[in-house]
Amino acid sequence: MKASEVPGLGDDADVWALLQPTRDDRGWFINPIGPNPWWTVLAALVPALLCTILIFMDQQISAVIVNRKEHKLKKGCGYHLDLFMVAVMLGVCSVMGLPWFVAATVLSITHVNSLKVESDCSAPGEQPKFLGIREQRVTGLLIFVLMGCSVFFTSVLKFIPMPVLYGVFLYMGVSSLRGIQFFDRLKLFWMPAKHQPDFIYLRHVPLRKVHFFTAIQLICLVLLWTIKVSRAAIIFPVMVLALIFVRKAMDFCFSKRELSFLDDLMPERKKKLDDGRNEAGEEEEESQKAMEAAAAASSVQLSVGKTSDLEIPKQSSDRTDPSEIIILDEMSQTPVWKALTLKTETL
Repeated sequence: MKASEVPGLGDDADVWALLQPTRDDRGWFINPIGPNPWWTVLAALVPALLCTILIFMDQQISAVIVNRKEHKLKKGCGYHLDLFMVAVMLGVCSVMGLPWFVAATVLSITHVNSLKVESDCSAPGEQPKFLGIREQRVTGLLIFVLMGCSVFFTSVLKFIPMPVLYGVFLYMGVSSLRGIQFFDRLKLFWMPAKHQPDFIYLRHVPLRKVHFFTAIQLICLVLLWTIKVSRAAIIFPVMVLALIFVRKAMDFCFSKRELSFLDDLMPERKKKLDDGRNEAGEEEEESQKAMEAAAAASSVQLSVGKTSDLEIPKQSSDRTDPSEIIILDEMSQTPVWKALTLKTETL
């Protein structure tokens, strides 16, 4: 009996009350070839390659987002182990006729955000400091144990309205948008310049180029979504690969320095730290040059003070640049200095 047959739930509450195959004419395991001719195995290589590309990129994108440097993870990321487990389970699901699965990006980001550790705020107005992630395996194990036990809770789960589930998923998706550079740059289209946050890319990249880069990403996103929901969804992996060439073409529109800030290769916090170190180094270098110039000026003043007040400076004849002016040589040519010299000789 399906839960949709319960009065008031509708067709969306499609939860089965019995653990059995979805069709009566099939068992738990399915013959990979079935009644199809032998040449279909060779014909399936092309769509299988496309599916492999799609699964690999979908899995690795989630893994890269979770294992970003700004999360300060101490344990190994385990990219190869995750991909190996996904490959094994996809083979099992194919034999049993079950849907394929990869890492859920929204759920993974939400899981990581729930395990963040922040410092206690002691001073009034002080912002909590991010310390790292509480790395453990308990929550992940319990999540999948409860997912497996949900098969036996269908008598209770069938009473949960679908709008409630959609609301939970919507909240998880919106909450995971915080801190994503693409979403932050989208908000800049409607934000006055005086209200814009202090993003590191706004310091080094003109605002018009930031908008241009965001527009390119938005067009690619809309194009991918349109293909995904249309009948041409089979070429979706190919279009994902085409984004590599789009990114390469951006080298003709942006400089490498601009792309280093816009492409989010490094976390925002680390970029600001590096930028602060560079500015501090430049200020220190400028202050050192100013101190050297001041020391040189003081030594010149000291040497001039030691000379006699009435000593006539000799005109230097070793100047190679006519535009170069020496104050002492020019003073000796003035009428005041000549009159003072004549008076001294008379005395």
